[in-house]
Formats: sequence, C-alpha cells, structure tokens
Amino acid sequence: MTSADLTATELLVVYRCGDLSPVEATRDALDRIATYDPVVNAFCLVQAEDAQAAAKESEARWHRGEPHGALDGVPTSIKDLLLTAGRPTLRGSHTIDPAGPWDVDAPSVARLREHHAVILGRTTTPEMGWKGVTDSPLTGVTRNPWDPTRTAGGSSGGSAAAVALGMGALSLGTDGGGSVRIPAAFTGTTTIKPTYGRVPNYPASPYGTLAHVGPMTRSVADAALLLDVVSGADPRDPWALAPATPVNGRLGETSVAGLRIAVSPTLGYVDVHPEVAAAFTSAVDVFAALGAVLTDVDPGFTDPVAAFETLWFSGAAKSIEHLGPTLRARMDQGLVTAAEQGATASAVDYLTAMAVRNDLGTLMGAFHTRHALLLTPTVPIPAFEAGVEVPAGWPRHPSTSQRWTSWTPFTYPFNMTQQPAASVPCGFTRDGLPIGLQIVGPRHADRAVLAAAHAFQLATDWHLQRPRPATA
Repeated sequence: MTSADLTATELLVVYRCGDLSPVEATRDALDRIATYDPVVNAFCLVQAEDAQAAAKESEARWHRGEPHGALDGVPTSIKDLLLTAGRPTLRGSHTIDPAGPWDVDAPSVARLREHHAVILGRTTTPEMGWKGVTDSPLTGVTRNPWDPTRTAGGSSGGSAAAVALGMGALSLGTDGGGSVRIPAAFTGTTTIKPTYGRVPNYPASPYGTLAHVGPMTRSVADAALLLDVVSGADPRDPWALAPATPVNGRLGETSVAGLRIAVSPTLGYVDVHPEVAAAFTSAVDVFAALGAVLTDVDPGFTDPVAAFETLWFSGAAKSIEHLGPTLRARMDQGLVTAAEQGATASAVDYLTAMAVRNDLGTLMGAFHTRHALLLTPTVPIPAFEAGVEVPAGWPRHPSTSQRWTSWTPFTYPFNMTQQPAASVPCGFTRDGLPIGLQIVGPRHADRAVLAAAHAFQLATDWHLQRPRPATA
C-alpha cells in the first residue's frame, strides 16, 4: 500500500501531522499512472512536471504550517471537457485545434487552483462526451480497472478509472445523462451528480441544462469535500445557484434512522440483471438495519427516453453543426448519426420534450413530499465489452433504441429533473465486476443524499475494495 491508496480526506490528515508530504503523494500517483494507464487508458494528458512543481510548493506551505485552501497538495485530474488555461481541451476529438488559444479555466477548474489541488492531467472522454462509454477516435478505448476487457463506462470513464486505481485521489467529471454515475457504478467508485447549478459551468454545454459537473472519488467524504470546493456562483454561468451550506465534515450529523426512503428496483419498467438485483436488495437491507423507513414504490413515470433523446441528440447536433463532411468523417460515427437525428427535430418536437421534462419534474417534486430519498440500481447491467456503445445482444426488446440510452434507464431521468443523485458501490458480480447503488433526492437536497450515502459506506466496505489489474 502507498499514499496512492489514500483518499483525499486521509491525505490531508497525514499532511497535517507531517507523516507524508504532497511531493510523496504526487510521486506515488504519477507512479500509478505510469504503471496502470497503459492498461486502462484513463489519461489523455499527463502533466508530470507541472504536478511535481505544484507539489513542492504545497510541501513548503505545509512545512510552514500554512496550507492554503481545502485541497492543498491533493493529486487531482480533470475530464477533458472542462477548460483548463494553458492546456488544450480536445474533447476526444480530432476536430478541435490543439493550438487554442487556451486561456480560460472552467469555474470548477479555477476553484481547484484556488484551493491548490495538484493537477495531474486530463482524463479521457468519448467525443464531445456524447455517450455512456468512453472511447473516441482521438484517444482510443478506456478500460475497466477490474477487468480491462470491459468498459469503464462513460462519459467520465477516464476519471473513474483513474480514481479507482489511485491515479490521483480526486477527479472532476461531467454528467448529462449518467456520465459520472455510470462509470462510478462500473468501476466501484463514488460520485454525486449535484443539483443542477450547484457547480457552475462555462462555457455552456451544447446539451443545455441536462449537463452537470460532479466529483469522482473513492468515498462519500471525498465527494463532499470536492463538491464544496467547486460549488458556488460564477458570473459566467447564469444558471448557477448561490453558495450552499458546506457538506464536508457534517455528513454524520444526519441519521437515516426514521427517514422515509422509497425503494424502486426497476422504476416500474426496467429489466435488471439478476446479480445487480440481488446486490440492490442487499443494499436496501443495510438501510433497513440503519433504521430507515422503507417503502417499495415506483415513482410513477413511464420511460422518458424518447423525450431525453430529443433533447440529447439536439445537443449533439448543436455540438457539431459547424463541421463539414471532411471533419465529420474523422469523428465517432455514432455521434454523427445521433447528431443527424437530432438535427431533424423541430422546435415543436423540442418543446414537446421539454413539456415531458417539466411534467417529470413536477411528478418527482410531489413524490419527494412523501419520500425523502429514492433508492434504485445505478445501472441495470454489469460492465460489458470495452469499445462498443451497446453490449452484444442488447437491447433485449427490439423496439428499444439501439443507443447507449437503452441500458441507462436509471440515470437520465434525473438529469431531466435536475435532482441530486449519488452512486456508491454496493457489491460485485460473480465475475468480480462492481455494482452501483443510486441514491436520489429532491432538488437542493445534496447534503441529504450525501449523508445517506455516507451512512451506507460506514456500514459497508464495498468502497474500500481496490482493483489491481495485470500490468501491460
């Protein structure tokens, strides 16, 4: 075991008592990258010299007893959709000019710098972040740390794989339809898609108000720590919320005993893999043992996939509208096809989808007046073959869409409603693949979601399991 196995919260403790320095932690994280990134392909850019220099500066501050910020010296990575001044943000695409200019930090990246996180580099994404797995023409296939023949999920698959293997304690991801929760479930890591607007974003996503920024970590305590750092208003984001009460350090103040929690293993319409279903049932039993008041009940909506795809594929069309045939030929052809479909949607189609979205939000608002939280599986199936958008033989129902949305029915509804939704590991399949539990709360209830997830992790050890794939 090295410092790369420590969480951010644990690193800060040993920095404070002088048992470890940021230089050692950064060295160990870079060593992990050198060892495992050839296996999983989590990074599209490693900034080793910059990271080492930042770690030395952090070490000096800690030695003086003057650390600055909440993440001083913590090795961290950033998904390659978020702007970083001085480095190209290529979004997994050949169509973006690396020359830039690259002179702006996204708000969340700026907060990392203000809190003196050590930035290790940038993590992989599917082209323009468009799908629930991580592969692109520019950077290739990102693989699962537990079984490199399987996908790490997406679109924040690089961030999830990096965190799972100790290639940095923290990472910033994005989530427009499940993109932090899907890879967290597939890699045994921890995340939250916060209430929309809690983490400001700039520039605005082409996918509009579906797209959230969220922390990718190995523990709920770390997720709360990183969420507190990157939250708060930014003048460049007109939808950003005012700063919320900090969550980190207060997770234990709220017990789930007596809390009314809804349990929905299928949302009323999802076909769930038997091993995922069994792990979910065991996770629910943990909440029962903790004293929660559980009710088996579905929220009461039908699958909103058609409306989501209208919104999402319209965003895909917007993201590549300026590209001609020559550049489109160099792109992920699944993205091109989705964008072409989105381009056919009329204004009436879009507004009809928005009406479905509004109705869904109203329904869930009423649902949460009766149930503080909702438990579901995060993904209905285990991680499948790397390098494909949809697993072989899927979907089981021929009428279902052939896109990634066909196997992510638990995640995208809560992008449409903008609710906070966490994913925490809750078991493994017989093949040793992680399984995720999703905890959903009403809008603005990020603290309640994280507190329940923290209580679950205090009662279980799934999040403590670490993958060790064979080296290349």
